[in-house]
Amino acid sequence: MEIGIDSFAAMFSGNKSKIISDADSMAQLLERIEHAEQMGLDSFGIGEHHRKGFLDSAPSLILSAAAARTKQILLTSAVTVLSAADPVRVFQSFATLDLISQGRAEMVVGRGSSIEAFPLFGYNLQDYDELFAEKLDLLLKIRANEFVTWSGKFRPAIRNLPVYPRPQQKTLPIWIGVGGTPESFIRAGALGLPLMVAIIGGETHHFRPLVDLYREAGKRAGFAPEQLKVGVHSLGHVAKTTQQAIDEFYPGYAESMTKIGKERGWPAMTRARFEAQAGPTGALLVGSVEEVAKKIQRHSDALGGISRLTFQMDSAELPHEKLMQTIELIGTGIKPLVNQSAEKPVSQS
Repeated sequence: MEIGIDSFAAMFSGNKSKIISDADSMAQLLERIEHAEQMGLDSFGIGEHHRKGFLDSAPSLILSAAAARTKQILLTSAVTVLSAADPVRVFQSFATLDLISQGRAEMVVGRGSSIEAFPLFGYNLQDYDELFAEKLDLLLKIRANEFVTWSGKFRPAIRNLPVYPRPQQKTLPIWIGVGGTPESFIRAGALGLPLMVAIIGGETHHFRPLVDLYREAGKRAGFAPEQLKVGVHSLGHVAKTTQQAIDEFYPGYAESMTKIGKERGWPAMTRARFEAQAGPTGALLVGSVEEVAKKIQRHSDALGGISRLTFQMDSAELPHEKLMQTIELIGTGIKPLVNQSAEKPVSQS
């Protein structure tokens, strides 16, 4: 199983103890990407937001800066908000990243869980799903063809025009990022694209029927099981002990999730709800190296096997030093344990 990190380039203050500049925050993020490679992690993803508090509105630029400072780690979006973007420019940006990184670029594309990109770029939120389906169609056509002929509803037609540059990889990897909509899982399977499931709440095994829909749709479309890779994006934090991890993560996580909840109609985060999420079958990967490694294996078993697991740690406003420590524990502790137990499934408790 590949293990990686995802970041939203959040310009947090480190639990209010030390507010830093945006430039310093970006410098620290690039340090974390370098550190992730040094610790043997497989991937680092940058999200996309267009709102105060986040510095990831141009993820391919951050990843390109990271490419110049790394040699092996995969560099991916997490996710590209394709519904509000021009697929031509998206492809060009990541093809350029692929050349800079010498074949290490990937994309995770999705509709986006935040809506601020739609009015910013002149799109109607009512076209949410139709925009994504059309733009994904164009993006895949560009990936497959140097010269493109295409027409759609939301973008001017392209008539036998070339799109450059072409990436170093023969086929630039494109994953579909999904939440909990069955149609999204079925679409990814029908297209034979790898699936990245954002599981940030609830219990992981509840997503198994959706993953089964993905695999069944892929099978019906003629894709081999090994083509239908499943990844999981989860919130998490690792420390020397489980209690330390909980004590460090909870305050910032509760504040962040309560703030988001006010926007989306969720109830305020409580300690009881948090502890349920951090429990054996909950979505949060918070604990010691041993506890989190066991939980990752349970997640994989619950979903019928996963190919990649990515940690998203921005949500708790942890300072740079804590994030660096967590990356080290994930790379030197969790990844070896997960790989050792990959052929020894842990029954779900």
